[in-house]
Amino acid sequence: MNSFITNSKEETIALAEKLASKLKNHDILFYIGGLGMGKTAFTQGLCNGLGIKAEITSPTFSIVNEYHGKPLSLFHFDMYRIENEDQLFNIGFDDYLDYDGILAIEWSENISDFFTDNNITVIFEKLDDTVRRITIEGVDCNW
Repeated sequence: MNSFITNSKEETIALAEKLASKLKNHDILFYIGGLGMGKTAFTQGLCNGLGIKAEITSPTFSIVNEYHGKPLSLFHFDMYRIENEDQLFNIGFDDYLDYDGILAIEWSENISDFFTDNNITVIFEKLDDTVRRITIEGVDCNW
């Protein structure tokens, strides 16, 4: 487990850029943290680190935003409205498990029962208006 303090959106993005260098195909990142915690900024950093040039937005209304890159793409999910396994697979989630890419999942606690493999957990804690504690579990963060 590795905990980091970020003091700005830019520092959150930079942290995720570093993490992106450690990721491999089919990694799944479970985000834990409420609204306004920096998850979208973190996802921007992942895309930057993967060499994906895109304007990152929250997938709240679309359920998934796809950011295509080479060799890896990033699929950013919001599982807030997903309540059971049927709903999860009705949105075509299982198809994404076969694509070349990384999955970043907000509100992952809604689907965590369906995954027992080695996943990466990213916990966001708001310490004040701009300061966040970001804890990363499941990957070596010695950089």
